[in-house]
Amino acid sequence: MNGLSDTERLVVDHLQEGFPLVARPFEAAGRALGLDEDRLITTLQALLSRRVLTRFGPLVQVERLGGAFVLAALSVPEPRYEAVAAQVNALPAVAHNYRREHALNMWFVLATEQPEGIGEAIATIERHTALPVYAFPKEREYFVGMRFTVGGTAPVGQGRHRPLAQPCPLETADRALVRAVQAGLPLVPAPYAEVARLTGLEESVVLARLSRLLDSGVFRRIGAVPNHYAIGYTANGMAVFDVEEGAVDRLGEALGAMPAVSHCYRRPRRLPLWRYNLFAMLHGDSREAVCAEVARLRTGMGEACRDHAVLFSSRILKKTGLRI
Repeated sequence: MNGLSDTERLVVDHLQEGFPLVARPFEAAGRALGLDEDRLITTLQALLSRRVLTRFGPLVQVERLGGAFVLAALSVPEPRYEAVAAQVNALPAVAHNYRREHALNMWFVLATEQPEGIGEAIATIERHTALPVYAFPKEREYFVGMRFTVGGTAPVGQGRHRPLAQPCPLETADRALVRAVQAGLPLVPAPYAEVARLTGLEESVVLARLSRLLDSGVFRRIGAVPNHYAIGYTANGMAVFDVEEGAVDRLGEALGAMPAVSHCYRRPRRLPLWRYNLFAMLHGDSREAVCAEVARLRTGMGEACRDHAVLFSSRILKKTGLRI
């Protein structure tokens, strides 16, 4: 974080969503930030090369495509940890993978184009590692709206939240567009013209279809995806709560509305190892800050919350996002 210039901070803070769908989007976005087109493009290139940003472009909502997105975990013996991480990360269906401090010490996200792909991925991991996979599919989404501010101290749950809707099957042209931009937009003055060249579509068609994909929720947003560690959020805490079944939806809605929470879901228990059914992600500039916020949230939940824990990530093992 200390190596970021004022311009880089400005770009990270203000380009996480709302990137223009116009012929010269970097020119338009730069104008709003007081930067010329070339300066904005070179700044983004520098941020990506230094991994301050992990991606710049659309974030795909896999469930809107008819696919599936499942959180899962392993309990890996320490002598085998690196070997198992390599086996898990080699699977294309693994979009994110984190080491967390718990008996379940490897947590990863499986993202597949078809729901049945999740079971196939779990079976593959269990076969390769000889370890049981604990799957935690999303039973209800209360909030997803992550937006980070450089420095690690501002609330993060500020993005636009779209509740999950029915799948939106892609037309052939839409699928070609998603494939062309899923790893990021081309960092050139006319990126949509370049996408048009890659897909064989007219630029006006690309812009219209991208707008529709965004409005329908196939894309959650278009913009910068920060590496939260690099901009000051050094404490990544997955807070989990054991909540009475009759109260979990009420408390999940309340928890998801809190500014400190970037993600909030209801997920199944896995007894006897795992008793928690409400998951929330919090990020801060220190573990103490995250724990203090979790304690405050826990107090507000009252007697319906019987227990809680915070699993901090100590290492990013993989972070790529969905690829179709």
